[in-house]
Amino acid sequence: MPATKPPYPPEFRAEAVRLVRESGKKLQQIAADLGVSEASLRKWVRQAEIDAGQRPGLTTAEREELNRLRRENRILREEREILKKAAAFFAQESRRNPVTVFRFIEQEKVHHPVATLCRVLGVSTSGYYAWRQRGASRRSREDAALSQRIRLIHAGSRGTYGAPRIHAELRLAHGVRCGRKRIARLMRAMGLAGVYRRRTRGITRRDPRRPVYPDRLHRQFVPDAPNRVWVADLTQHRTEKGWLYLATVVDGFSRAVVGWAMGDRPVADLVVDAVTMAVRRRRPGPGLIHHSDHGAQYTSLAFTRRLEALGIAGSMGSVGDALDNAVAESFYATLQTELLDRQTWASRHQLRMAIFEYVEGFYNRRRRQSALGYLSPDEYEERWKQERKVQPQEGIVA
Repeated sequence: MPATKPPYPPEFRAEAVRLVRESGKKLQQIAADLGVSEASLRKWVRQAEIDAGQRPGLTTAEREELNRLRRENRILREEREILKKAAAFFAQESRRNPVTVFRFIEQEKVHHPVATLCRVLGVSTSGYYAWRQRGASRRSREDAALSQRIRLIHAGSRGTYGAPRIHAELRLAHGVRCGRKRIARLMRAMGLAGVYRRRTRGITRRDPRRPVYPDRLHRQFVPDAPNRVWVADLTQHRTEKGWLYLATVVDGFSRAVVGWAMGDRPVADLVVDAVTMAVRRRRPGPGLIHHSDHGAQYTSLAFTRRLEALGIAGSMGSVGDALDNAVAESFYATLQTELLDRQTWASRHQLRMAIFEYVEGFYNRRRRQSALGYLSPDEYEERWKQERKVQPQEGIVA
C-alpha cells in the first residue's frame, strides 16, 4: 500500500484561509500556487467559517452557477465590444476584405486575445499569423515572440528573475533554446531587470550560560538525500506597526523551507514551532541533524528538550561566522531582496501573509535556484524521488 501524504500543518491551513479571505485572489489561483487541491482549500475555508460562527452564503452549486453565468456574460460583452469597434474601423475603409480584418486584429490584439478576435470576426488565426509573417523579418518576429515570453516569465517571478533564471525557465519549462546574452539584450530593451541579493545580518544573540551543540557538519550542508540535514535561523523585519520575527527550517538537500513560524517577539517558542512544523510536514527518519547558530533561542531549554524528544541531533557552527550557517543565510538574503525590501509594510499581518505566500506559493514550488541546476526545491526533490522511486518516509511524528 502506498504511503499516505502527511496532513498539512494547522499553521499552513490557517494562512491559506487568510489568503482566500484577504488577498483578493481567486481561490483556484491560491490553490494552484500552494499546491493543494481546490476541494481541500474550500473545506478549510468552510471549517474556518463554522469555527467563527458565521452563517454560510451561497451553496457551492449556486456559486458555480453564478460564476458560469458571469463568464458567459463577460464573453458576450467582449464580443459586443469587438463588433462595435470593428464597425467603426471598417466604416473608414473603402472595402472590407481579409487584409482589412487582419489589420484591425493587429490593432486590437493588445486589448483582446487574437483567438477571440478571429472567432468573432470570422477569420482563421492561421490566416492572421501568415499575414503577419509576410510583413516582418524572421529575426524581429522571433525577438518579439521571445520578448513576450520573457515578459511573462519575469512577471511570474514577481519581477525577481534576471537573465540567468529566465534563460533556465525558457530552456527547462518551455523547451526554448537561446543565448543568455540575447535574453539580457531584450530585457534591457523592455526595461526589465532582476533583483540581486545583498548580505543580511541575523538577530540571534548567544547566551554564554547555556551549553551548545558541537559542529557536526563543518560547512558540509548538502547531504545526498532530503531530511538528513536541516539548517535553521531567525530574522526580523520592520513594519509600521512594529517588528515581525520569522524562524525557518531549511532542508540542506533541496533548499526547501520545510518549517516556519512568525511572531511579534524573538522568543524560543518561534524556533520550537518551526522545527515542530517541519517534523509534521516531512516525517523524517532517524539520523537527522538540525544545524543553527549559537543564538539564545537555539540553546534554550525549551528548544533543546524539543530536539531531544524528537530524536534530532543538534549542531552549531562557530560564533559570529555567517559561513557556518550559509544555507539559512542564503535563504534570508533572497527573501530580503525579493520580498522584504521591495515595499513598506503597513502591519505585521500584511507582512505575515506576504511571507507565507512567497515561501509556500513561490519559493518552494517555483523559484529556480542556480545551486539546484535551476530547478525549484520541489522540482529537485521530485526528480530525486523519480530517479530512486522513493516513497515518503514514515519517521518522526511531532
